[in-house]
Amino acid sequence: MSDFLKKIEATYGQFTKAEKKVADYILNYPKQVIFMSITDLAAACEVGDTSVFRFCRTMSLQGYQEFRMQLSLSMSNKSEIENTAGIQPINLEDSFEIISNKVLQNNMSAIKEAHSLLKPEEIARAMYYFEKAERIYFFGVGTSMVSALAATNKFLKITPKVNCFMDSHMQAMVASMMTQNDLAIVISYSGSTKDSIQTARLAKENGAKVIIITRYEKSPLSNYADVTILCGAHEGPLEGGSTSAQISILYLIDLLYMEYYKKRYEASNVNNHKTTESVLNKLY
Repeated sequence: MSDFLKKIEATYGQFTKAEKKVADYILNYPKQVIFMSITDLAAACEVGDTSVFRFCRTMSLQGYQEFRMQLSLSMSNKSEIENTAGIQPINLEDSFEIISNKVLQNNMSAIKEAHSLLKPEEIARAMYYFEKAERIYFFGVGTSMVSALAATNKFLKITPKVNCFMDSHMQAMVASMMTQNDLAIVISYSGSTKDSIQTARLAKENGAKVIIITRYEKSPLSNYADVTILCGAHEGPLEGGSTSAQISILYLIDLLYMEYYKKRYEASNVNNHKTTESVLNKLY
């Protein structure tokens, strides 16, 4: 048993009844917990999210993400953790050829999983909001901001109504002034990033529609979503911003782009030609 699990056992007497349910589940299924959101764990333990958070505080941790990181660090066999996620672990003795094949398989698996999680009705609802919106904002923090910028760059080729702000303070200010005519697309793998949750909440409170692209169907972020689109790829707490997760998100952005292009073909085609011609003189 890892040191961190022993620490949970040692602290067991200090837990409330609800916290003991959380502790029991973690002690029984530690490898699965590493890849669960706070809402997933709460549901599995049949307690509220706040009980999981209080468990973390009783363990002298700042929050759930620190808990997952400490649990991951303490696991004695990392390859077992990775195999639980269904991905190919990279070993020190692997040759370049083996590594390249494993990376390829992991990235392909992420896209295939994202494809298997698609819900046509959710994509259709997302497209309805895309078409009706006067302004569309892509939001993200950290690596998710890179995906948000990529999405903005792609959609800007076919429609002028997309925007993206990198600073989290500016994101909050923009969200606070959104209206029922606006659409917010919030990208967050974990669905637990405070800045992204605040942005989604502000947008929702001001009447805007909110689409989220995330890994977990149930998360703090999903409480403010009109549409939830799930990406693939399992990402451990020590693998934040993994390429596989990004690739699965970009795959979904591509799908949304193609659907929008198809539905607004005439205008999109004209704009695509205009934006392409605008940068021709920047190429040799």
